[in-house]
Order: sequence, then structure tokens, then C-alpha cells
Amino acid sequence: MLDLPTPQELKRLLPLRQGQIEEHRQTLRNILSGRDPRIALVVGPCSIHDVTTALEYARLLRECAKEVEKSCFLVMRVYAEKARTSLGWKGLLYDPHLDGSNDLYTGLFWTRELFLEIVRMGVPIATEFLDPLAASYIDDLVAWGFIGARTAASQPHRQLASWLPMPIGFKNCTEGNVEVAINGVIAARSPHTFLHVDEEGKLAITHSEGNLDTHIVLRGSQEAPNYGPSTIASVVQKLHQLRLKSRILIDCSHGNCQKDYLQQKEAFASVLEQIASGNTSIMGMMLESHLQAGNALSITDPCLDWLSTQELIHLTTQIHI
Repeated sequence: MLDLPTPQELKRLLPLRQGQIEEHRQTLRNILSGRDPRIALVVGPCSIHDVTTALEYARLLRECAKEVEKSCFLVMRVYAEKARTSLGWKGLLYDPHLDGSNDLYTGLFWTRELFLEIVRMGVPIATEFLDPLAASYIDDLVAWGFIGARTAASQPHRQLASWLPMPIGFKNCTEGNVEVAINGVIAARSPHTFLHVDEEGKLAITHSEGNLDTHIVLRGSQEAPNYGPSTIASVVQKLHQLRLKSRILIDCSHGNCQKDYLQQKEAFASVLEQIASGNTSIMGMMLESHLQAGNALSITDPCLDWLSTQELIHLTTQIHI
């Protein structure tokens, strides 16, 4: 059995020396609350398995962000952990060599190194927190966190979200149940006392104050999309009934494209039209995108190519902010 470095040790070996983490988090809080009228966009590969192409994507996103900074705030999707319905590759953090060797030791180092490089570029990072034990190795580098469709009902993940220091989005479950995400937001906004691994790698009693910067993510279901105006209005009504202030992010991939990555364009256009028509309950969108289209570079879900992604991003400049 190989001992892993503690979160404190890894952070000491790979320290954050420069970055705009808190500035990026505050920008997202402002968008979430409506104080900043811009659209938030999470764009990037379904999963990261190749560091070189990930950094190339980050450089392109950084330049694009400067071009559209008045209309939207771009955040890179950097997923090093992948939830699986049954079996499959679990992500860079767990199997960095793509050979089933499960070199978690190397995966932790490569993941933190990659996150650091992207942060140093000035690009904000969004990621899904899948294993609560892994969160303490990267939590200082993430601007926007997500709890996925398969874990939104999990009490440990809701407790983790209540403790993490950044905005957190809860996705509806794969069957389409939105109440799971709503209950996740409610739970994460409350204080909790729970077991967690501290910076020194010890199991500790952890106290959270509750995370008020939590929100809903609509990602569709196995049967149908849920980005249409009537569906969004229904979700907003439920939130109002619960007196829950939570703007909504629309994931244009997954169930909202019914596994056809090109349909992300249709979803994006529909949501953008709703925003242009004055729907202030929508804070932005998420796209699965890479340098090349389909599975040319993605070993998990197929992605839009960069040129198509860039065209969609620039559509936001046509919206009056």
C-alpha cells in the first residue's frame, strides 16, 4: 500500500503563488445574485485526460474571454474526476496513464499541477467534486464547483458543498428529478457537523457554516431536455414557493442534447433567446467543448469543436446587458 501525501503536503510541494481565485469567485457570486448582469459560461472538455491539449484549450479560452468580457464571464470546465453509471475510466486523478494502473499518487500530482497552470494563466476553473476525500487537494484552486447528477442526493456531498468556499451548482438527477437538486441547495445552505479529512490527512470533526452561494443546474434527463421556457418557469415557481433565491445554470450537454453533442448548439440558442427576452432567472450555460469535434480528443462524451464553441460564445455579445 502506497501512502499518499496529505493535502497540506501536496499544497506545500505545489503551492498557489499567483492567481485570482477569490476575485473569480466573487464575480460568480455577483452573477449568481444578479448584481453582475453578465452571462456566466462554463466551457471545456467533458473530461481531461491530456494535459497538453487542456492547456492549449485554456490559452484559447483566455483570449476569447477578453473579447467578450462585457457580455459574459468565461470559466473553463476542468473535470479530473468522472462519475460513471456502472464502469469506465474515472478520470485523470484516478487513472492518469489510461491503462488501468490506477496510479492515484501520480494522478493527484498531475491534477494539481494542471489546475495550477490554468490558474496562473488567469483562467477560472470549474470542476465537479466527486470524491469528498479528494476535495482538499484542489479546493484552493477552484472558482466554481459542481455536485453531479449521480451525487446530488448524497448527504456527504451536500455537507461538502456546505463547507467549500466557492459557489456550488447542484444538477438534477439523470432521471430528471429537479427536487433532488433543490433539496441539495437547501441542505448545503445550512450548517453541518460531519466527518472529513483535514489538511494534515487526519479524520476530523468538521463544522461548516453553510454555503449561501449554491444554485440549480438543469441538465435534462434520459428521456427529454429541460431547458425549454415552460420547464424553467415550473422550476422557478417551485423555488419561489420555497422562498429559495437561486438562479439557474443550463447544462446544454447530457440530457439536454440527448447524447448528440451537436444539439448543444440548439440548446444554447434557445437559452440565449430566453435571456434576451428578459428571463433573469437564468444565469448562464455550460458546454462540453474541445479543440476538435466529437471524440477526436475526448475519451468520454463527444464535444463541440473550438470554432463552433467560439461562435456560440460570441453570440452573447448581441444581447443587451
